Amino acid sequence: MTLVDSNVLVDVLRGDPQWLTWSIEQINSRASLGPVYFNEIVYSELAVKSAGEPELDRSLTDAGLLLLSIPKSAYFLAGKIFGRYRSAGGIRTSNLPDFFIGAHAQVARLPILTRDVGRFRTYFPEVELIAPED
Repeated sequence: MTLVDSNVLVDVLRGDPQWLTWSIEQINSRASLGPVYFNEIVYSELAVKSAGEPELDRSLTDAGLLLLSIPKSAYFLAGKIFGRYRSAGGIRTSNLPDFFIGAHAQVARLPILTRDVGRFRTYFPEVELIAPED
């Protein structure tokens, strides 16, 4: 089982010339090990540039991805860790969705398939990251 970050799905949905092959290969590789999930936060991020809800739903279904709802305990954890981030001088306009995704992965004990490891590595060190080589 794997939780996929929005940046990987954007690569696929937009046909990113640099990352498309890597992202498809990683999704397929993870799918061979078990379900590949997205959550409501990822869905919201994808909706920003989607033509419509039915089209987005069809794309995610066609890719074999499943919605995994975020448990309440992950929202609590995200808030606590975001508070730590802010106390350490993190900018107010920070990408709060990363904290929701990281907390979801930590609580559900799922690896994250992502290309953006910065906040995940720093604030969710227990979460396994599937990412391009540094």
